[in-house]
Amino acid sequence: MKVPRCALAGVLVGILMGWMIVGLGALAVIEFGLFDATATKPHAALVAWATHDAMIHSVRVRSSRIEPPSAFTGQDVVQGFRDYDSKCAMCHGAPGVPRQTWVAGMTPTPPFLVDSARQWTPAQLDLIVGDGVKMTAMPGWRTSLPDDRIWRIVAFLEALPYISPGQYAQMRAAYAPPPNRQTEIAGR
Repeated sequence: MKVPRCALAGVLVGILMGWMIVGLGALAVIEFGLFDATATKPHAALVAWATHDAMIHSVRVRSSRIEPPSAFTGQDVVQGFRDYDSKCAMCHGAPGVPRQTWVAGMTPTPPFLVDSARQWTPAQLDLIVGDGVKMTAMPGWRTSLPDDRIWRIVAFLEALPYISPGQYAQMRAAYAPPPNRQTEIAGR
């Protein structure tokens, strides 16, 4: 059975008009400020799902080209702990360490990372830590840290599910960085 060309053209015009209406609707939402961009209000369920799902698929695709180190050492974990404790724990918490209270004012709220190594591969964690995640306040640490330090944070994240609150406290006592001399001077 042949479909008349005019019927096919009508279907194509209908599809095109539908996309134009969707585009104009999206433009209206943007231009008239209908999207609530305040950080203290949660995303609508559809927006939360779309952004989170897009992030998951993006990380999976982009991390497939990343080759992780063959193994992490205990020293890698200790060095990663130092960076995690000073740069990440305030937003993501740690065993026995709550997130800072101001984190509640962020949308989306940063996840606890205790089991992140069970959800993401080392290559995926490298991409997330190194390049950050748009619209989440998760910075791309690769702009200020060299790759070996990013991998050490990944090494720590790989060990994190096995670290108890007591062990984390011991690590803080044993491996905390020395006080910043500038902080000491400013505090006087």
